[in-house]
Amino acid sequence: MTVLQVESLRKVYPGVVALDHVDLTLEAGKVHILAGENGAGKSTLIKVLTGLVPPDQGRVLIGGEDALADPGLFARVAYVPQELNLFSSMTVAENMFMPFSRSGFGGMLLSRRAMQAAARRLMTRFGMHARPDQAVGRISVPDQQLLQIARAASREEFRVLILDEPTSSLTSSETEHLFTILRTLRDEGCAIVFVSHRMEEIFALGDTVTVLRNGRSVGTYPMAEMGEQELVRLMSGNTVQLDERFQPHAIPCADDETIMKVEHMSGPGFADASFTLRRGEILGFAGLVGAGRSELMQTMFGYHRATAGRCVVHGHEIPPGRPDRAVELGMLYLPEERRHHGIFPLLSVRENIGISVLGQIMKGGVISSGRERQVVADTVERFDVRTSSVEKKIMYLSGGNQQKAIIGRAMACQPRVLIFDEPTKGIDIGTKFQIYRIMQQLAEDGVGIILVSSEMAELQRCATRIITMHAGQITGSFDQATTDINTLVGAIIGAPEVRHVA
Repeated sequence: MTVLQVESLRKVYPGVVALDHVDLTLEAGKVHILAGENGAGKSTLIKVLTGLVPPDQGRVLIGGEDALADPGLFARVAYVPQELNLFSSMTVAENMFMPFSRSGFGGMLLSRRAMQAAARRLMTRFGMHARPDQAVGRISVPDQQLLQIARAASREEFRVLILDEPTSSLTSSETEHLFTILRTLRDEGCAIVFVSHRMEEIFALGDTVTVLRNGRSVGTYPMAEMGEQELVRLMSGNTVQLDERFQPHAIPCADDETIMKVEHMSGPGFADASFTLRRGEILGFAGLVGAGRSELMQTMFGYHRATAGRCVVHGHEIPPGRPDRAVELGMLYLPEERRHHGIFPLLSVRENIGISVLGQIMKGGVISSGRERQVVADTVERFDVRTSSVEKKIMYLSGGNQQKAIIGRAMACQPRVLIFDEPTKGIDIGTKFQIYRIMQQLAEDGVGIILVSSEMAELQRCATRIITMHAGQITGSFDQATTDINTLVGAIIGAPEVRHVA
């Protein structure tokens, strides 16, 4: 049975045709994959399906009725966004059921006991570990992600559930638990739209797939008849070698090529971490969500204060809590949550890149606009940042192009050590490979790179050594070329017999 149908959707923004006569049909009891590269039109299509943005042309039928004429029909479409969108100072239960009047908890008196009991039932179903009365700002990121999904599923009237990269902050076991829930919802007759750039998730969950490219629908296909190589070709229009490797070709191995040492460092979420980074290598960090990888990187960079140990770059120790000194010594950190911590969303592409080189383009307190334009133009060209104008707000670029702009901004500072924390989170495979090539070239130019990733395939493609972490401890350091996947997984989950140092 058709639950939702769109016909010949067209949406135009200034200078961009976001959707060009797109058709889509969603069936009850099916998981429908929406696939495409960043900028293909997926986000705009989702905004139309949820009633956030009206199309310039076309129809949206929900249950056979015209939703553009009756916007109340969009209440049947539940949406879970990629980025966390919660009220951090409010409780889990309050976030679950806002607005209260719509969820049945409105009226003169609000029964928090009844609300928390209802929230507890949903939390159990979705495998959350928090308490209903906890402030959202104090629960883990995976629980926040599961909360968003539970909140969407709590609406009794929904018939379509749209999830945009819902597993980006979940462990493999949490992801499998989520898939079990989604399959249950599917079997109960819900139509599910699932957006992910992780191929293994697409093929594990999907029944059908619609591919978008450059705002147009390439086609809709049964997943059972689709191969990974063919799907990538349909998305990109090009053939991608999925087995391509990106390890730097020339790796200095001499002791005097060590450019950074971390010695017995402890801090929030980790303890007694020691390792070295050599010039021109890509050093991978693997571990489950919560293993302490990001906390270690942020403490090395001075964002958090270390409780013990030190980080030394080219013979100079980074003082605790001094990221400015880390930058002076040549270390830069590209955070996982680029939208919240990596970009200035309300500023233009030009301003986001130019802010890193103010010392180079400013004289007497005045910015040289000509010099700034040249630096920005060079960066945009070198790192293939695709934008209609450098004056465009960076928040309107795709995730991949935001990431390339951030990398370009970092390289304008000529760093010696560059830390990438989940650099391809929410990025399509074609753009992923672009970023891998950028990392490879930077390493071959002599930059020491640390790659923190939850994707084992990513680490195997790019890293020369892989350090594993579990429960805040480093459990091993492995030569990627000579270590099998089972050994790495064993170290990630803390198996004591797997500990090894390369």
